[in-house]
Amino acid sequence: MDQPKNVPLSEILKSKQSLDQIEDDEPKKKSREDWRKAKELEEMRKAGTAPAAVDEEGRDINPHIPQYISAAPWYYGSSGPTLKHQRPQPEKQQEFSKLHEWYRKGVDQTKAATKYRKGACTNCGAITHKAKECMDRPRKIGAKYTGAAIAHDEYEQPDLSLDFDGKRDRWAGYDPSEHRAIVEEYQKIEEAKREMRAQKLSAEGKEGDAVEHDDLDDDEDEDKYVDEVDMPGTKVDSKQRITVRNLRIREDTAKYLRNLDPNSAYYDPKTRSMRDNPNAGTSKELDNEYKGENFVRFTGDTGKHGEAQLFAWEAYEKGVDVHLLAEPTKLEMLEREYKQHKEEFKGKVKSDVLQRYGGEEHLDAPPKALLLAQTEDYVEYSRTGKILKGAEKPVVRSKYEEDIYPNNHTSVWGSFWKDGQWGYKCCHSFIKNSYCVGETGRINIGKIEVSQNQLEKDTQAAEAISEPKEVKDNTDSSSESSSSSSSSSEDDSETTKKEARRKKKRSKKKKRKDMKKKSRAEKKNKETEEDKLKIALQKEEEQQREAERLLAMDERKRPYNSMYDAKKLTDEEMEAYYMKKRRDEDPMAQFLS
Repeated sequence: MDQPKNVPLSEILKSKQSLDQIEDDEPKKKSREDWRKAKELEEMRKAGTAPAAVDEEGRDINPHIPQYISAAPWYYGSSGPTLKHQRPQPEKQQEFSKLHEWYRKGVDQTKAATKYRKGACTNCGAITHKAKECMDRPRKIGAKYTGAAIAHDEYEQPDLSLDFDGKRDRWAGYDPSEHRAIVEEYQKIEEAKREMRAQKLSAEGKEGDAVEHDDLDDDEDEDKYVDEVDMPGTKVDSKQRITVRNLRIREDTAKYLRNLDPNSAYYDPKTRSMRDNPNAGTSKELDNEYKGENFVRFTGDTGKHGEAQLFAWEAYEKGVDVHLLAEPTKLEMLEREYKQHKEEFKGKVKSDVLQRYGGEEHLDAPPKALLLAQTEDYVEYSRTGKILKGAEKPVVRSKYEEDIYPNNHTSVWGSFWKDGQWGYKCCHSFIKNSYCVGETGRINIGKIEVSQNQLEKDTQAAEAISEPKEVKDNTDSSSESSSSSSSSSEDDSETTKKEARRKKKRSKKKKRKDMKKKSRAEKKNKETEEDKLKIALQKEEEQQREAERLLAMDERKRPYNSMYDAKKLTDEEMEAYYMKKRRDEDPMAQFLS
């Protein structure tokens, strides 16, 4: 649509036109035909059949811009279509300092004062700072009184207005000409080295030697910068003057070449890492040396360390103050005791269940593969019966040789044990390098055992025969005193019966005393627990009163509570808290005092 002519009020007041002319200049109300034509022109501009509107600078105005954006306000004073009111206004733009503008360093040596000036530094005489800010050495008599050796004034620093990037510029104020001094220093070093090299060549005077020394010097020049290089992946040895790159040895197979399947483990080229096993799920999984970086990371004592840390956290949550790094021995002992009690509890529960419900015979059942005589292992055979796929070569789990039967033995050494000796089960031989005799060896060893047993029985029988003879001798010698001993034996039997009765009475008395002691101790414990609970209830009531008093007090007059000693609550204190706790959901809570 056509832009209405907006005349600002200031121009109307400044103009010397008559009121009639002013009335003629005011925008007249458009007729219906004018509105229709303006609408058609706008549609044609949007369709691209009519040229777009042009602003005062000759730039096209996009016809798809809405009217509330393209129409300038009445006070802007635009004479035609424009978008200048939507652009940043130059008078409101903040001007920032340019790139070459920066604070000047040092002092201005072009001007030198000959006498002290009023308001200058009393110490050095510079007018750009005061004595409190002076960085010169404090003089015994300041320049204010001597008027001599007045220091140069510092440069007047500009008031810089920096933008966002200017405030964060690392190279702000850097003078590129300063780098020229570094370049010249290195050029002097190179020239001095050339002169030394020329002197060596002139002293030796041999071309071959000269060429060799030139190569050596070049190597020394390269090694000169090795100490200063600190590149990632580089290890520098200053003694040997070499650089060791942390790279793969050329003879080793690259990680990304171990399995060319694109769906295998992901290889990160930036860090040169392959975390998963590249041969997972293949026949090379067990035989392969490389199993991924996560295999190394989660093997060894790493898992045990994680379990110990988890146990420490769980123990701390349950009230046991233990730390993995501060008290590792204590934590290990606690974990061992916990596992032992846990296993005992599991075994007890299992035995109770089996004792109550039975079914122990089902736990010793053979595996399903033997019961059903079939497995899900795929095995492919050839026409001759040779295995093509399926049954892979078994992995050797031990570094020692297994299932080796020397000297005609049918069992391994250590398969038989008797009387603290190891041997072979096939022949019951206890000599490791012996030849296997088979069943005859077992029969011979059995005969030897039978003969040994017979000898032991004979010796015992001989000892038993010799004892009665001694007893007879003793009886002959004591036959004279038999009459006196017969009467005494009856007395002994009576005394033994009396002693047995006394012992029973004593044991009964002891049991009664123990029962009385236990009952008294239980009563005392109950009394002490009741006393503790009463004390805890009194403390809880006092704390509640104190809390009510603090809540009723003004917030600014409340004392600090930083010296409060936090201790673990006892069972009596917890019971008192629950007894005194106010429950809003209780219908009788409002009747409590």
